[in-house]
Amino acid sequence: MEGVEVSGPFFDSFKVRSVFIIGHTGFKGSWLSLWLHKLGAQVTGYSLSPPTEPNNFVASGVKDVLRSHYEADVRNASELHRALKSNEPDVVFHLAAQSLVRESYLSPRETFDVNVMGTACLLDGVRMLKRPCVVIVVTSDKCYKNHEQARGYHEADPLGGHDPYSASKGAAEILTAAYRRSFFDPQSILEHGVKLATVRAGNVFGGGDWAKDRIVTDIVKALSTNAPIRLRHPNSVRPWQHVLEPLSGYLTLASKMLQFDDPQWCSAWNFGPLEEEMFSVKQLAEKFCQAWGSGSWVDCSDTNAFHETGILRLSIDKVTKELGWRARWQLEQAVDRTARWYRSFYSGPASMRKACEADITAYEETTIH
Repeated sequence: MEGVEVSGPFFDSFKVRSVFIIGHTGFKGSWLSLWLHKLGAQVTGYSLSPPTEPNNFVASGVKDVLRSHYEADVRNASELHRALKSNEPDVVFHLAAQSLVRESYLSPRETFDVNVMGTACLLDGVRMLKRPCVVIVVTSDKCYKNHEQARGYHEADPLGGHDPYSASKGAAEILTAAYRRSFFDPQSILEHGVKLATVRAGNVFGGGDWAKDRIVTDIVKALSTNAPIRLRHPNSVRPWQHVLEPLSGYLTLASKMLQFDDPQWCSAWNFGPLEEEMFSVKQLAEKFCQAWGSGSWVDCSDTNAFHETGILRLSIDKVTKELGWRARWQLEQAVDRTARWYRSFYSGPASMRKACEADITAYEETTIH
């Protein structure tokens, strides 16, 4: 795979395509919107208003690149169906979610409602469209039944979840699989035309994320105010990756599904870093301090805090072998570009879109070795 570029010929498949993103005002959704616009897609966004202040959706002027923009709840089935019908999507990316573990302990019922029933509303809307399209449902690396094991989880491993967030993502996977078997059988694509897959990504970070209780958000806030970084779980290990890594995976998978009527794409896929790129929280914090040029961290572990997984690793054997995808940026490069993005933001530019586009271009020009 040496020398393969993300901006290869198959990415041309997004040109003038109608792409519908649910959750486009969020962190990953805003980056995906900008990248698809760069690839020539006609992007429609459907989401609640941005979840934080500040946020990348506003900071990068994402609304200006959209064909259509809907501020509505994914659980509003009738409104979602009208928006889907009006825009006749070729591709649907479902990213809307309650995405925080600690928040799920405070609002468990809403977490299940958004993450499970929101997904059901989308898939029912696609079912009623009765038109060919590619559907990518984004769940989480935390959808697996976690045994704190050293090896990475494979797509066929049991689903589960200790906390409400993780359990809701496991449930979303089960729900999606049920819709696929019941209504969008991969062996009958030529009859119904819907190609449905789920994607599970590691812990992502990058410029423009200000979500509460996110480690990189906490790190940047501390560094930008010359405060020590407070780490709740300094020894926890996560599959860290820049936000462009999983997005490139989603785009790679969607482009394959657009090109080929092959049942193999209609399944679950992990997108994460290489095995040697698994680092602890404290190692991540130290790399940010190095990239920032200053800063330190303190251990604020609390034995009475809500349970959070200690070790979480993903296996990317399937995407490497079957999809030809693998991560491109080592952690140092991902941290450096993220730190640069936030430094630029706090220096007071009018818009961060150029910074996002610069990162996207740099990623596209990175080759696999």
